[in-house]
Amino acid sequence: MSDVTVHADEHVHHPFLQHQFEDLGQQHEASTLGMWVFLATEILFFGGVLMAYWIYRTIYPEAWALAGEQQNTLAGGINTLVLITSSLTMALAVRTAQLGSRRATLVFLFATMLFGATFLGIKAYEYNAHWHEGLFPGSHFTWHENPELAPKVQLFMVFYWGMTGLHALHMVIGVGLLVWIISRAWRSHFGPEYYSPVEVMGLYWHFVDIVWIFLFPFLYLIPHFGVLHG
Repeated sequence: MSDVTVHADEHVHHPFLQHQFEDLGQQHEASTLGMWVFLATEILFFGGVLMAYWIYRTIYPEAWALAGEQQNTLAGGINTLVLITSSLTMALAVRTAQLGSRRATLVFLFATMLFGATFLGIKAYEYNAHWHEGLFPGSHFTWHENPELAPKVQLFMVFYWGMTGLHALHMVIGVGLLVWIISRAWRSHFGPEYYSPVEVMGLYWHFVDIVWIFLFPFLYLIPHFGVLHG
């Protein structure tokens, strides 16, 4: 009977240790591995889309250059700085959670969420401008500058809306997850023994930021070199 009691105590001594794991270390490794597997599938997906984008950019350099001129490079650049800064605050949140500093963890998590919301706000501003300019693919699409290139410019905008829309969706999910993580940090759930959710959240957030680091030059900068170097 005593052996059974000791065995049970090993699995319930920490309130956040799941029953299928031997200890928090094993649970942490499983959580991290699960996130890396998920991110690997995301890399395959975004990598395939970016490759398709590049193929069409090579085939239609003039149309890509014209479409690239319609992008708000300043807004995209600001959003890039916002996300780079958010990666820093997210990394600091993970570190302070490891150190057991509840207040600092909350500050950095909230700052990360604020930067994420700022990114989405700027992106919404861009989307609104493109919509009113008639640059949304489909029946609403309008292009009079060079009618012969209109279908190809519209193809660029399909990639633009598709890739940035998927990225924005990941950002919305990330901000939502941060709300949940912040609520747990507020209740002092994290500390030196248990900080896996914050670290896994950090992996997801850094991945979303890295995706944007690729999208920004592909959609805002490289198209301008289509005619010169296409």
